[in-house]
Amino acid sequence: MTAPSRTGGCERTERIAEYALRALPASDRASFEAHIAGCPECRQELGTVRPVVEAFADWPTDILRPPTTLWGRLAERIGADVDGGPSLEPEARWADEPEWKEVAPGISCKLLATDTQRDRVTMLVRLAPGIAYPPHTHAGVEELHLLDGELWIDDRKLYPGDYSRAEPGTGDSRVWSETGCTCILMTSSSDILR
Repeated sequence: MTAPSRTGGCERTERIAEYALRALPASDRASFEAHIAGCPECRQELGTVRPVVEAFADWPTDILRPPTTLWGRLAERIGADVDGGPSLEPEARWADEPEWKEVAPGISCKLLATDTQRDRVTMLVRLAPGIAYPPHTHAGVEELHLLDGELWIDDRKLYPGDYSRAEPGTGDSRVWSETGCTCILMTSSSDILR
């Protein structure tokens, strides 16, 4: 028997935020979506919560950027791994970890996921200092989260922790890094290079 909700309505409405944030375990999603389809209270709650979650993309990056002290601690740990300090044993790493591939001089990618049905790819992208990514037009939504270094997208300069979203049909004329950078890029596999 499940406990009643605080509002006296459907006890599953308390998990709507978790679902909207895509934090619901994958094993629970299908049954939860079926429940939402048949539950007017949960559909109403989802309609209330979803715009708030979608508005996160429009928040100023200073709200989303971790504190400077966290970046310092992360840099120390990463530096220890690079300089021969403690690191994960090979068998403790992701078993099918993809390799970095140089796709153009100074541009390397590590493909993390491909969704052919949605025409989406998720990858880590690394630009060497002074390297520019080719001008391109977005075939779908492009989301970029800068992990390290600095990155210019046309006239906007991004810093570690910054997020950029571009809508389908828009384009970037100049994407380059003076310092070199690494980012997570989620985009269409059909973007048009100019």
